[in-house]
Amino acid sequence: MRESKIRKLIKLVEESEIDELEVSSWGRKVRITKRLTRQQNPAADTEADNTSTITLPEKKERKAPEVEKTQEETDNLTPVKSPMVGTFYRAPAPDAKPYVELNQMIAVGQVVCIVEAMKLMNEIESEVAGRVAKILVDNGKPVEFGQTLLLIEPTR
Repeated sequence: MRESKIRKLIKLVEESEIDELEVSSWGRKVRITKRLTRQQNPAADTEADNTSTITLPEKKERKAPEVEKTQEETDNLTPVKSPMVGTFYRAPAPDAKPYVELNQMIAVGQVVCIVEAMKLMNEIESEVAGRVAKILVDNGKPVEFGQTLLLIEPTR
């Protein structure tokens, strides 16, 4: 396997929430683990000779001083979360208008975005009526299961 491809795989593991990735190509295997070491994973000692293992250090998250302030600002907002892993789209087509805009008033059951998974376009509907306070994902970006896509300020 080419070094450039291995570097891309390492970057993929570092930037995602997955702990381990194993890829095989032409009878050679590469396993990339983020949080497991040989002491934590005794099975790593019994791997086949044609498997390479790369262990990445776990990144420590730093909390910004404004975290508490941000938490207070979002406490009254209702999240719209992704029900699946896929790709986030704000509009039904590349040349179409987005379903919702920032500060737009929306109703319960209104489609707010699409999450594409395995070539299926899944419309995501709002569960609350209110104002679109924040759009947290850029158009065309991958999203994880349970990731917050939008924040809605409910009407009272």
